[in-house]
Amino acid sequence: MSGTLRILLTGFGPFPGAPYNPTQPLVARLAQLRRPAFDDVAIASHIFPVTYAAVDRQLPELLARIGPDALLMFGLAARTHYLRVETRARNAVTMLWPDAANTRARKGAIAREADAMTFGPHTARLLRAARATGIDARSSRDAGAYLCNYLSWRAIERVKAGGGPRLAAFIHIPLLARGTGARRTGTASRITLEELVDAGEAMLMETVRLVRRLG
Repeated sequence: MSGTLRILLTGFGPFPGAPYNPTQPLVARLAQLRRPAFDDVAIASHIFPVTYAAVDRQLPELLARIGPDALLMFGLAARTHYLRVETRARNAVTMLWPDAANTRARKGAIAREADAMTFGPHTARLLRAARATGIDARSSRDAGAYLCNYLSWRAIERVKAGGGPRLAAFIHIPLLARGTGARRTGTASRITLEELVDAGEAMLMETVRLVRRLG
């Protein structure tokens, strides 16, 4: 592949029950990386408001304006204490929990399609890249039924439609303490922001390699 390769990094803002979303500082740090491997890579970033309407409106706008070759998306899994590389999106949306605009889904399915859509075999390579940094990272088949799963479904749709991003991936990260990089004890996550940045950089570099191999 010749020319500039474009990668779009995304995170989410706060939502009910999570007034602090660590995907925001993580995406900001990754977007600022300067490495020789990224000399011909344009890294863009975006933070989605946690609403279904924002995803439906902003994702197509971003893809049209930036034209990314790949999407590397991050979301918060507050009850999980390790990094999760999602392998699929389920055709499901919760009707119980409102989004940040206090909007509830009116139906429990996203589309009239299969029960789930997979991201693809590249997720295994991203998982290995993350684990190589020493972080506790695991594969996941359940992205939930909230905005993270919803964005994953919409992103996979765009990849499968062709003419847009060549691949997409969604990574769930744990909740971190605000304003500190120190490890926490007890039942809270022991993963720090610095460790997430290291793992995110490794997955970003692997994403670049994967897209280049697609030609």
